[in-house]
Amino acid sequence: MKLQVAIDLLTTEAALEVAGQVAEYVDIIELGTPLIKAEGLSAVTAIKNAHPDKLVFADLKTMDAGELEADIAFKAGADLVTVLGAADDSTIAGAVKAAKAHSKGIVVDLIGVADKVTRAKEVRALGAKFVEMHAGLDEQAQPGFDLNALLLAGTEARVPFSVAGGVKLATIADVQKAGADVAVAGSAIYGAADPALAAKQLRAAIN
Repeated sequence: MKLQVAIDLLTTEAALEVAGQVAEYVDIIELGTPLIKAEGLSAVTAIKNAHPDKLVFADLKTMDAGELEADIAFKAGADLVTVLGAADDSTIAGAVKAAKAHSKGIVVDLIGVADKVTRAKEVRALGAKFVEMHAGLDEQAQPGFDLNALLLAGTEARVPFSVAGGVKLATIADVQKAGADVAVAGSAIYGAADPALAAKQLRAAIN
């Protein structure tokens, strides 16, 4: 199982600092949507230039103009780009077309999708590299949020998947047991007092 750090900071400088601290322990470096909105795709280029051996994940959460937006991100240095699972099939197919042209990948984010299992199978058939079983920050803050619903959906879908939302040292074993291909840790790493140590502990828990 790969480890992905989701960096939801708001400046390229801060993202580069965290990425530099944790790069040796992670496989994928994700630039979160707030960061890309604040700094633009130059942040993606900066991270890729600093860490050319890592997969760089641009969390665009594209909802329309899939081919165009994915193409822009791939040209900026992204290896993986997100399209929302709620988007029209044509949007996802367009993004996949751009990915194939660049030999890169599209990840379909199922945040807000009620029937994640069915949609996961549909978007995989459209060419998604993998799907992200994702609970956003707002959903995680609600009373009664439970990571197990995401894990169950991933297991039932039987397609390559990542899990994002509540992944931390206490839950990483459950994520791996569910068969996830990628564990996405955000605040558990970048919000830690020692991001490098947090990433190292998560890596060790996986291995």
